[in-house]
Amino acid sequence: MVEKVMQLKCNCNSYPWGRTGRQSLAATLCEKTPGTDFKLDENSPYAEMWMGTYPELPSYVLETGEDLQDVIDKYPDELIGKTVVQRFNHTKLPYLPKVLSIAKALPLQLHPNKSLASKLHEKHPSQFTDPNHKPEIALALGDFEAFCGFKPLGDIAQLMDLGPLKKFMPKVKKPDFDDQVLKHVVKTMLEADEDTVRETNDALTKLSKDSFGEFTYIPDMIPRLAEQYDMADNGTLVALVTMNYLQLKQGDSIYIPADGIHAYLSGDIIECMARSNNVLNTGFCPRADRDSVDMFTSCLTFTPHNPKECMLPSQPFSKSKNSKSQLYAPPLSEFSMFATTLADGESDTIEQLGGPSIMIVTEGEGTLKAEGKEHKLSAGYIFFVGQGTEIEFKATKALKAYTAFAE
Repeated sequence: MVEKVMQLKCNCNSYPWGRTGRQSLAATLCEKTPGTDFKLDENSPYAEMWMGTYPELPSYVLETGEDLQDVIDKYPDELIGKTVVQRFNHTKLPYLPKVLSIAKALPLQLHPNKSLASKLHEKHPSQFTDPNHKPEIALALGDFEAFCGFKPLGDIAQLMDLGPLKKFMPKVKKPDFDDQVLKHVVKTMLEADEDTVRETNDALTKLSKDSFGEFTYIPDMIPRLAEQYDMADNGTLVALVTMNYLQLKQGDSIYIPADGIHAYLSGDIIECMARSNNVLNTGFCPRADRDSVDMFTSCLTFTPHNPKECMLPSQPFSKSKNSKSQLYAPPLSEFSMFATTLADGESDTIEQLGGPSIMIVTEGEGTLKAEGKEHKLSAGYIFFVGQGTEIEFKATKALKAYTAFAE
């Protein structure tokens, strides 16, 4: 008989865009797991804490030290459930939740769709470590800035009338600014040499703010991004001129489809994605680390064209008995998430789910009851919950918990 509820210990990576030392929520939460061997260094950046079974940074069962995937492989029907195993045709956890702490812009990126991911994995298995796509959601734990998807075509067309940007337009002018023109603009911006990018950014900062219409943030953000990377980074032009700039508050969420262009800029978030680590980068990173512009633009989805289309609104969660949990359900995806918010003394019961879940507490204290056992909850505590398990949250001190699951 296997335990359906297991406390986990997880680990952080140290990408340079992460927040330093205890400024990193990812690191401070990771450090709070009782019995963890994670040691926080005040001078190191900590970008992501991974919670799941992806081999690059796997989670372990706290009590036994076993790799979570090894335990799942022994008891797939009990923990994952036959329905989920049949749906995905494997016994691995089909999603990967993370806590991200972002100090500066992540690389301008997209995650290849299944068809391209499969080809890239076959050709370059060391770089593209799996054949899967990677749709994802990002749920803000506080103020969060991101570039996501493209501005409405008419808005981009107006900006492209600015003198410094006209050189990126096609030589033969089309009657309408459509997705093909946008593709040309993005490709030309990404292929521009350092001098061209630097001169363009410099010229844009010298224009009056009124020149940018509603996008007056553009000239203000050029120096900010230049300080993080370089005035000659191609990502600055693509992100500021063509992409939606979003400022989210706690509880807001965005959805990034496979092939969707994005770059997170600052903040603490819970991110969840399909089980993959494939990515194509073309900006906000050293030129040597960039992937082929041709490949990037050929598989780029030129939607959405509206900041509202990037948003993933929460909805009442039907399995939350006391209505204290909100559901975030991305379209056509391998996973969903729910957020549980409890004041002192409040509780919520989540009815049985048809697949596995991973839960992290980010604030507060309380208990988790399941299968006749009670588990302590506190910030940084992470639990795996097997399929078909009803759980009860109870807060002794105002509690926030986030749960990723598949059914």
